[in-house]
Amino acid sequence: GQVAMAEAVGAALREGEHLLVQAGTGTGKSLAYLVPALVHDKRVVVATATLALQHQLVERDLPRLVEAVKGAPGVDTSYAVLKGRSNYACLHRIREGVPDDQGVLVDVPQGSMAEKVLELRAWAEQEAEGKGSGERDAAPRHTDREWRQVSVSHRDCLGASKCPFGQECFAEVAREKAHRSHLVITNHSLLAIDAIEGVPMIPDYDAVVIDEAHELTARVTQAATDELTAADVERAARRSVRHVGGTEADDLADAAEALRDAMAEARPGRIERLGEELSDALVLVRDAARACLSAYPKASDSQGSKGGPGEGDADPGLTQAKGTVQDVFAVAERMAAAAAADVLWLNEGGSGEHSRIPPRLCVAPLEVWGPMRDKLLADKTVVMTSATLMLGGDFGALASNVGLKPSERVRPGVDTGGLGEDALPWVGLDVGSPFDYAQQGILYVARHLPPPGRDGLVKAQLDEIVDLVDAAEGRTLGLFSSRRAAEAAAEE
Repeated sequence: GQVAMAEAVGAALREGEHLLVQAGTGTGKSLAYLVPALVHDKRVVVATATLALQHQLVERDLPRLVEAVKGAPGVDTSYAVLKGRSNYACLHRIREGVPDDQGVLVDVPQGSMAEKVLELRAWAEQEAEGKGSGERDAAPRHTDREWRQVSVSHRDCLGASKCPFGQECFAEVAREKAHRSHLVITNHSLLAIDAIEGVPMIPDYDAVVIDEAHELTARVTQAATDELTAADVERAARRSVRHVGGTEADDLADAAEALRDAMAEARPGRIERLGEELSDALVLVRDAARACLSAYPKASDSQGSKGGPGEGDADPGLTQAKGTVQDVFAVAERMAAAAAADVLWLNEGGSGEHSRIPPRLCVAPLEVWGPMRDKLLADKTVVMTSATLMLGGDFGALASNVGLKPSERVRPGVDTGGLGEDALPWVGLDVGSPFDYAQQGILYVARHLPPPGRDGLVKAQLDEIVDLVDAAEGRTLGLFSSRRAAEAAAEE
């Protein structure tokens, strides 16, 4: 199965033909695509859904493969990992401080997380000194909230040319390494932002291998999903006060209040048609954000006349505040447009222990196959693989979801001239599984248990799980339909 897959991937890369290949767990998929990707004459991107697989490729599979082919003539074994900017510590934020709600840089972390943030800062400085990667995965244990104090999004980033620490920036060093590498390992979301959203994140490449491809449409949808809260708009207004001379920041704050009132009146759930109040509020936010952006000083006004350090340095508070307003404008504009290709809904926010979560408007694409076909599949050779690509023994459902037409499927080596000029020919291959499930597995259905209900797991079900775990001597993976059930079972 592994050899059949490797040969098919090699043929797809040579012929420039898309490939969907299902390979059961244990086949050795990663080596089956890494070997042909390594000997391909142009750069190949490998995109995974999970950090765990990314880690496996970089820490285990690629080092072994590179060692195995060492000295082979004409084989470029260079590779690099590329993640989103927020996955790397930001030296500017660590050394210069974090903007508060007014955009003023505040140096000392406050409250209970101060100790952890100081630990993360010290770790990042050690990474910079030792030429480490500065990646979140290598950092001391932390929460999302703590990590945000030492990292930035691409919107908040000053850019390497303007940042005083641009030369040693972890994210920039990773990008430079990717530009020098034959293989680039990244994730589905970054691939979607680069190829579909059109934001350049990955150096130019010829082909992409998408592992865990059954997750692709969900990850692409997630990358194209935007959210907006009244608090987001208020924060953008507060940060703008220092940089905008007129009433534009106050107008944006007023628009935030209008949005809060409109969201309070709207019913949670999907919004089939924008009501007048919500539509007017979104237009008000959009227009106020646009006016606020226009009121920001131009680069030449906000910097000194000199291009070097000192007077000519970029104002990080201004850059990050303006980025916040740009985000608000882009999302409000998209929501106000109410495009037929998007779905809009209102999350009502938290209650009880989650009461600090505000109501938020969300917008996502109804489908992603169109953009994927036009912006990725039409331009690059794509190999998609997973242990679960087929549905009912057929690739048709997944092919349709990612932008390939079932009618365009071809057999390997068959002339595709009759498909038409705009066709995207693809090959579907199932290499089976190395396991004999009929001999190696038992399917057990506990018919005597009460049927599952809304109250979650009952005592009889928990007792059964305990007995099964004991019988397996602990070697058990439990899958539950809710987090609450998983936690209840773990506690038992």
